[in-house]
Amino acid sequence: MPRHMLTDERWSKLKAMMLKMNIYNKPTLRQTTEGILYRIRAGCPWRDLPIDFGAWNAIYKCFNEWSRSEKLLQIFSSLIVDPDLEWSFIDGSIVKAHQHSSGAASGNETAIGQSVAGYTTKIHMAVDSYGLPIHYNYT
Repeated sequence: MPRHMLTDERWSKLKAMMLKMNIYNKPTLRQTTEGILYRIRAGCPWRDLPIDFGAWNAIYKCFNEWSRSEKLLQIFSSLIVDPDLEWSFIDGSIVKAHQHSSGAASGNETAIGQSVAGYTTKIHMAVDSYGLPIHYNYT
């Protein structure tokens, strides 16, 4: 199995936060969480996740469900503890979206707009003096 990205101490703290947010404590919770973190860190397609993390489709479904219900955003917000605001830095990035991701078929409002380059969304991140995230937003 690939090395863990979370130490046992950090995993126990993260697990406690996840349980408070009504994330079901199934036996593969750590494996699924590690798979999500690996995919975010490596930037690989979901299908290319190492099989040691479990079925890529199950990990993908958990990620989507946690994102849709804003549980990932709640975890992110709860991890921000005592930021050093002597300096803060803000940056943004424009991300190109697939043409079918505008949400028109489902009637859901999205943060995707039409530009010269096609469908895009803008992601903003603010970090503190140590480079630790303190705010995340997309428009």
